[in-house]
Amino acid sequence: MHNKNTFFPSCVLAVSSLIVGCEERLPQESPEDAGGVAGILSRPITQTHYLKASNTDADDRFGVGGVLEGNAVTLSSDGTTLAVGATMEASSAIGSGGDQDDNAVYGAGAVYVFTRDENQWSQQAYIKASNPGLGDNFGYAIALSENGDTMAVSAHFESSSSTDIDSDGNDDGIPQAGAVYIFVRSGNNWTQEAYVKASNTGEAGQGDAFGDGDQFGTAVALNASGDFLAVGAIGEDSAAAGMNGDESDNSAASAGAIYLFAREEGSWSQQTYVKPSNPGAGDLFGYSVSLDASGNTLAVSSFDEDGSLAGTNDYQDDEIFGTGAVYVFNRESNNWSQVAYLKPANQERNDAFGAALVLSDAGDLLVATSLDEDSMTTGVGSAPTDDWESNTSTGAVYAFTLNEETWSQQAYIKASNSGHEDSFGSRLALSGDGATLAVGAQLEDSNSTGINGDEENDDAQQAGVVYLFARSDDSWLQRAYIKGSNTEAFDEFGGAIALSGDGETLVVGAHGEDSAAKGIGGDQADNSVFDSGAVYVFSHQVQGP
Repeated sequence: MHNKNTFFPSCVLAVSSLIVGCEERLPQESPEDAGGVAGILSRPITQTHYLKASNTDADDRFGVGGVLEGNAVTLSSDGTTLAVGATMEASSAIGSGGDQDDNAVYGAGAVYVFTRDENQWSQQAYIKASNPGLGDNFGYAIALSENGDTMAVSAHFESSSSTDIDSDGNDDGIPQAGAVYIFVRSGNNWTQEAYVKASNTGEAGQGDAFGDGDQFGTAVALNASGDFLAVGAIGEDSAAAGMNGDESDNSAASAGAIYLFAREEGSWSQQTYVKPSNPGAGDLFGYSVSLDASGNTLAVSSFDEDGSLAGTNDYQDDEIFGTGAVYVFNRESNNWSQVAYLKPANQERNDAFGAALVLSDAGDLLVATSLDEDSMTTGVGSAPTDDWESNTSTGAVYAFTLNEETWSQQAYIKASNSGHEDSFGSRLALSGDGATLAVGAQLEDSNSTGINGDEENDDAQQAGVVYLFARSDDSWLQRAYIKGSNTEAFDEFGGAIALSGDGETLVVGAHGEDSAAKGIGGDQADNSVFDSGAVYVFSHQVQGP
């Protein structure tokens, strides 16, 4: 059994106000008096929609994400456009609107675009790569611009040996080299604008990043305008440090790299090749990446980095395996430089700090995960305990803030029901202002449904959950414990999550969900299509009474 402290009564619509980690409950406020975090906590959260692919099939993994799975659910900042990947979808169709029922190319992958008109969601597009291939995993990572009109989609196992922009992608010369595709929307129509490859597409079989090739597209991020793109490639092997170093050096297997691209008048070009200040073999730099709204601040993780000193400092060594690190870069006049090297205060061996991360729009708040952190403490700000020997992978989340050009750790956040191998923090989403944080724990085991149900049981192995937190000034509070409406074992609800810019729309993927339903609002009780996947949409009022 998990060592749990339950802070919330079971409810479906209203959320009681209380401070996580403290026994004292705040009094329920009337709408007229509600304000700050206390007011936010008293406002309703509801599941509004249950979404499935238009061509639901077994093993498609619609809404995939989480531990070593990318993040195939993303929402435009205005909350009206949703993109969902299904990395194992098998159609051989090309482009937008092709034949969805052709299952000729296993694992080619697809992306489904949904739009919201007032409170109704509908599928707008079914999108495939221009060169679908066996096992390419198109849809592995997705990013949208603020208005949803520009979309970046990765296929991190795409196998072309080509380099740069719009080159020939029809050969399979380098298994798992990876590619990114840029799509743009005009009206209701989506077209592919660019086929993006690294400038130094890696050779097959090099590195140890879960497979062959550089895996360009492990992570992708767009700025608000959609004119600036960051792409991670965890299997890239150069030992170069800093900006635009020697790309041909393959002496540090799976050190990882970031590639930055810019769009001018519809044309994309690579601007910068980014490496950390301390590249190391197996560090997997580029596993997670985030841009602020302007595109001038970039956060990148190396979750297998081995530095031993905690905190925010410049000292870097290789003394403790797999602690993980996050690097922050700033751009001035198109010149990039590393400005911070971040570690959590309680790091330990194999904590995997940086397995997920996200920046606020202003770039002054960074939230990152230590996926394999082992403390069994609960709530916000409590002292971590050293439980490495017996309780692995409970997970923890850390918030860092920027003040006068200095980054510092501001919060240590745990689930209200920390449990063995729950992987709290497997995925993160943050509202634009940084006031609302969603944290996935896709391997959590409760069988409850809805909002703030029973956290005390372990009756649905790896069912998954999402925790919602609110911030006011420097205080974080858990707002809700969120499950899907049809919780079952191995659904992995919370493996992929997204928030709108205002924090009022939450979207959650469950790639292990098994319903045969198609489209919007189908039969959730049908479990006849294994791992078809589903996405759940929740609404909650953040601002106003």
